[in-house]
Amino acid sequence: MSWFAYRPYVPVSQRRAAAAKLTTKLRKDGRPVSPVEVTGRAIATTFWGKAWCDHLESYSDYANRLPRGRTYVRNGSVIDLQIAPGKVTALVSGSEVYKIAVDIKELPAARWKAVRERCAGQIGSVLELLKGRFDKSVMAVLCDRDNGLFPAPAEISMECSCPDWADMCKHLAAVLYGVGSRLDSQPELLFVLRKVDHMELLDPVAAAGSLGAAADDGRKTLAADDLADVFGIDLDQSPAPAAESGKPAAKRATAGKKAAAAKAPGTRSPAVAKPAKKGGTKAVPKTRAKKSAAPAHSTVAAEGRKGTGQSKKKPRTRKPLPR
Repeated sequence: MSWFAYRPYVPVSQRRAAAAKLTTKLRKDGRPVSPVEVTGRAIATTFWGKAWCDHLESYSDYANRLPRGRTYVRNGSVIDLQIAPGKVTALVSGSEVYKIAVDIKELPAARWKAVRERCAGQIGSVLELLKGRFDKSVMAVLCDRDNGLFPAPAEISMECSCPDWADMCKHLAAVLYGVGSRLDSQPELLFVLRKVDHMELLDPVAAAGSLGAAADDGRKTLAADDLADVFGIDLDQSPAPAAESGKPAAKRATAGKKAAAAKAPGTRSPAVAKPAKKGGTKAVPKTRAKKSAAPAHSTVAAEGRKGTGQSKKKPRTRKPLPR
């Protein structure tokens, strides 16, 4: 293909705008759209996602072609990715929006049986399996390049609607990396893709023990003794006293308070206010004024200070004696 046959370069911003317009139209038509969104430089960060990408990069057939798709998947060009049993379909935004179809063969029954036998009794729960929390020996079995769960190039067939003549164009490479990114959040899709049941890898004894602890309605319950041990508190389990017949609860509470107040020593019953008179005036409680013992000279001084403020004594005059 000559150089002038290639289509002109389309900026990323223009591709994103066209992709957003198409996804909006697909959603209006009722088609589910699931784009691949990569945050940061790492395309995959969990055990299953990184194992998928590492497995693909281990093949020389893909080694020189996959890097072309890393940029595409990072900048959000994979606008839709759907994983079904044995098939991956996608839409990739390039010079225009291209349709991708990747067919992956079912995991051979003999190979799946060998994997189950080698992992027997070593995976205790679904959480351990999906989170990749198991021994290195189990990891080696599941990720074995030739006899593990991941497909070899001979088990993968790909097709893209772009005019690129290469067996793996950058759009196909972006989709394969997109599968690894999707396994970060949905690792069970690997087993869906290979058409096997991941529950067959679990230890049946450990799985049955974890399920037996649940109640019949699917919820776990704690007895009162267990609850007290967990939180370190004492729970009052004595039965509630029987209600007296003919007395409501509010009346019984009021009677109890009055009885307690009557038994308390040194307390007086509260004064009862007399009803108001008909004239509308309120009843005023009678109070006795305390008599203050004022000294006698205070009254004389008060009378002497009327009008002048203070009283002055007149000097005595002596009468002359007769000669």
